[in-house]
Amino acid sequence: MATVLSVSGSPSASSRTNRLLRHLDDRLIAHGHEVIPLDVRTVPAEALLGADFGHPAISEAAALFARADGVVVGTPVYKASYSGVLKALLDLLPQYALTGKTVLPLATGGSTAHVLAIDYALRPVLTSMGAAHIVQGWFTLDRDITAHENGTVTVAPGAAEALAQVVDQFSAALGARAAALVRSVPARAAVG
Repeated sequence: MATVLSVSGSPSASSRTNRLLRHLDDRLIAHGHEVIPLDVRTVPAEALLGADFGHPAISEAAALFARADGVVVGTPVYKASYSGVLKALLDLLPQYALTGKTVLPLATGGSTAHVLAIDYALRPVLTSMGAAHIVQGWFTLDRDITAHENGTVTVAPGAAEALAQVVDQFSAALGARAAALVRSVPARAAVG
């Protein structure tokens, strides 16, 4: 159906955020989407911290964003905001890198005190980057995510149900957007 870029803004490979995203990728694949994972922590630090717009890794990341129909952005919450590595990458992407994209923001954290980080920290940045549609995001408490040594995760039943719902809504929004684009192509062709 659609190509989805699944962006983990966690600085740690073994983080709950990263593992949760890869778990949700499987649900999107089951919906028929192609999912491309991007772990921001794998982008060289010298490119991110040196604001090297011309670095091949930054160019590659920008190309992945351009290719995607939809983007899932997951981040741990630190001090009521999204991660610094995610901020560094978003700052280096073209200003309107999310134009025409459907976006699902997700966050994890240790306390419900951080639940508004999606709406007050992450959503404004995604909007400023031109996202066509930002679906309802979701905040998951760290304690609701159990990471296993084999790399899989178990999500507490209530959180799992809520995450399934937001992922399914994201998938439906991708499908609706694709259908709308298909319907609009003949209309444009007739005008031209």
